[in-house]
Amino acid sequence: MIGRLHTIAIDCPDPDALADFYAELLGLPVTRRSRQWVVLGEGWPQVAFQRAPDHKPPAWPDPERPQQMHLDVWVEDIEAAEERVLALGASRLAVAEDDPGDLFRVYADPAGHPFCLEYSRDT
Repeated sequence: MIGRLHTIAIDCPDPDALADFYAELLGLPVTRRSRQWVVLGEGWPQVAFQRAPDHKPPAWPDPERPQQMHLDVWVEDIEAAEERVLALGASRLAVAEDDPGDLFRVYADPAGHPFCLEYSRDT
């Protein structure tokens, strides 16, 4: 095991509205709101709704407008985890390490789907 699933993040134009929909649908409480994110669930994994201003909704099964979400995976050792996912065929897309409270790296899986490795933190 490289890490543990922390969050399933869903891109959308209005995180508040979509989170309220899923909170009612799934019976999960809203546990955090910010301008860019709304998070549901008290345990792990959580479901998060991420603001995507230029969002174009999926038109499943149209491959030109595919499903849009990603996994956030908590890891104890970001360097070791990166080495392992790269060896498995992932590629690094971005690094966000400027905010000590929000440290993560973005990768693409072998099929191109984004996912994040996050520094594990106590909550």
